[in-house]
Amino acid sequence: MNLTQSIREALESLVANKLRAALTILGIVIGVAAVIAMLAVGAGAQDTIVGSISGIGTNLLFVFQGNLQQDIRNEQPLTVGDVSAFSDVFQAPHIEAVASIVSGNLGIAYEGKTTSVELRGVTPEFEYVRNYDLIEGSFITDDNVNGRASVALLGPEVADKLFGRREFITGETIRIDGQPFRVIGILAAKGGGSFGSQDNVVLVPITTARVRLLNRERDHVDVVFVQAIDAKSVPLVYEEIAQILRTRHRTELGADDFTIFTQDDFLSLAGTITDVFTIFLGGIAAISLLVGGIGIMNIMLVSVTERTKEIGLRKAVGAKKSDILIQFLTESVLLSLFGGIIGIIFGWVISAVVGRIAAASGTPFSPTVGLDAILLATLFSTAVGLFFGIYPANRAASLEPVEALRYE
Repeated sequence: MNLTQSIREALESLVANKLRAALTILGIVIGVAAVIAMLAVGAGAQDTIVGSISGIGTNLLFVFQGNLQQDIRNEQPLTVGDVSAFSDVFQAPHIEAVASIVSGNLGIAYEGKTTSVELRGVTPEFEYVRNYDLIEGSFITDDNVNGRASVALLGPEVADKLFGRREFITGETIRIDGQPFRVIGILAAKGGGSFGSQDNVVLVPITTARVRLLNRERDHVDVVFVQAIDAKSVPLVYEEIAQILRTRHRTELGADDFTIFTQDDFLSLAGTITDVFTIFLGGIAAISLLVGGIGIMNIMLVSVTERTKEIGLRKAVGAKKSDILIQFLTESVLLSLFGGIIGIIFGWVISAVVGRIAAASGTPFSPTVGLDAILLATLFSTAVGLFFGIYPANRAASLEPVEALRYE
């Protein structure tokens, strides 16, 4: 019996039992669709996180107060003096730009509408270092910082909440923590990021935030963003920053009171998290595919029982054991293959629906159905059919012709 004849006979057998075949295929459809959808969600989450981190800026390093790996006594805060030292070309020749911030959550209001936002006190360099674009208006200037000006830039989410629009807002007056501030610009959308939403923010001069809004020490900063001159210089900048802070803070060897992260650190961490997330979701979905495979085995065992006389007759007229084995294996593989193809289509549809729901809820998330996921689901579903079809097929092929013909 050749392969073409086996496929034709398998199709005839499946058509003769349409309902049973459809219910069996349904189990595979659910499993494959779940696998495709979960892998797409995982890939979409990873793309979104990586895009957000990359959107923060290029060749960036992030400097925080404190050591995340050990407790340090008498740790010193990051200061304006530290930031000035980073900007010294003689101490740090591979640094292109430096921007510092202080931040906190505060309430803002406009004509009876209120919302809670992340307020960031920034310097003019923050626009360049963090790759911010403006929908309208202008960024904070040195004069604003030196004069502790009551000016603010709004993130697009904040503009939507307070004004219901993102244009023609410059010049309006809002209240931050009860104090009046004039809006000088609207930030372009950047989406979510490592430090929370980059759109639900309000930027004010760092001096204004430190003294009038957040009650910080006059020279303290929360985070320093340092941009290297190019990607190759990032390790050198790391060492330059560490050496400057060790000298200024007079820390003991191996007792740094600061932490430095690079974008690669964040990308590596995000990649690890999303990989674990994807494997976890894929594993759960694979259980559905396993259940579908067990369904195929059950149905094929029933089919062997129902067709015992047919098998005996085939053997009596000369069919070999291998012919019977191939016939039943072909049926189980076709069941799983059809289920896999339909499941891929349903998985793609589910992914698209998840993407639409995410977009409607304001979450920038786009599930991605990759070719690798499609090939994996197809091969896995076919393998499931082959694996769970071996026992029923072997049982059918091992029947003795005389006993099969006597079966009632």
